[in-house]
Amino acid sequence: MTDDPATARPWDEAPEHLLRELAPQVLGAVARRFRDFSAAEDAVQEALLAAFRQWPREGVPENPRGWLIRVASRRMTDTIRSEMARRQRENAMTAGEEPAIGPAETETEMDPEDTLVLLFMCCHPALSTSSAIALTLRAVGGLTTAEIANAFLVPEATMAQRISRAKQSIRASQVPFRMPAPRERRERLPAVLHVLYLIFSEGYASSVGAQLQRLDLAREAIRLTRSAKALQPEDAEIAGLLALMLLTDARRAARTGMDGELIPLDKQDRSLWDRAGIAEGSELLALALSKGAVGLYQLQAAVAAVHDEAARAEDTDWPQILALYELLQRVAPSPMVTLNHAIAVAMVHGPAQGLERLRALDSDERLAGHYRLDAVRGHLFEMLGDFGNAVRHYRAAAARTTSIPEQNYLMTRAARLEETR
Repeated sequence: MTDDPATARPWDEAPEHLLRELAPQVLGAVARRFRDFSAAEDAVQEALLAAFRQWPREGVPENPRGWLIRVASRRMTDTIRSEMARRQRENAMTAGEEPAIGPAETETEMDPEDTLVLLFMCCHPALSTSSAIALTLRAVGGLTTAEIANAFLVPEATMAQRISRAKQSIRASQVPFRMPAPRERRERLPAVLHVLYLIFSEGYASSVGAQLQRLDLAREAIRLTRSAKALQPEDAEIAGLLALMLLTDARRAARTGMDGELIPLDKQDRSLWDRAGIAEGSELLALALSKGAVGLYQLQAAVAAVHDEAARAEDTDWPQILALYELLQRVAPSPMVTLNHAIAVAMVHGPAQGLERLRALDSDERLAGHYRLDAVRGHLFEMLGDFGNAVRHYRAAAARTTSIPEQNYLMTRAARLEETR
């Protein structure tokens, strides 16, 4: 790699999302080398800040990942030497206790599966499932604490404490940086798949900010899921999750308009859908379903496949989708499954019955007051012809969401209904 300005690329050729994309790869490499996850994360954050300051002025290095690894490794080395000096001053360390800084590595050396190892490491059984998932979303997905809190339907302060405790547990457990044995992988797999699902979901529909979609996150989730499938090719749920991602991501080009505005599923130009992605996802789903046991991700992929098979919105097989959500409620009940089930009920049996099904969510602390509940209520009231209640709920949803495209969509929908009243 080189720092020669003559070979550096201009900053505008490498937007900020490049740093977000590289962060988990660099963290994996540095954690593997120095065997200290928490300190490695701090060092990588310093390297990212250095890049953010220098690259706009000096250009992006020819090998940006190698540059970040080198800078983070220097920070780690400085930290280790400082700690060694402190201990020596306190006469608390003998000559034989010096920590090894690690073998000399080239700046570009990196196991291509470091990020996948990092994923499994963060999902260590020493952590609770919720803490493991939160930590992994932070370290691997690069999500902010606010975005993770939104995914878990908890306050940001609560999530910050959870992530901090998870880091402390990782440090105390002395987890080795390596791919777990097959039995350990099976134990951690549900948490790993949940993390990948949430990373993809945030990439497909960003919960915060001006952009509806974050392509870097969605692509990284798909890449890591492919790697996980290659590691355990016979696992039907990994295949189901990959199928779900591909079948959903296939609609990406049709989800936004010229100005980045949200286009709902029933209004999308389906000629823009990625037919190759749909074909691959459908084939993966068929193979996964043929293995017998049907899980959460296979069922969600089946719902996505039904939508993708419809040439027009009015051709959608809603009775089949309703049946799939009823099965999902038995296999993996959750507030979001209940919410989507209510939509399917409304499409098959009418909006009044859908609204009735939503009542159960009013007492669920995880979703009560969440913008999606108001958004769905607004949609069902609109279907019912009750525009006054529809406008009220659309506006309430717009006030609660932190996604600007969704906020604009909801306010536009409310304004159009007001014009018809």
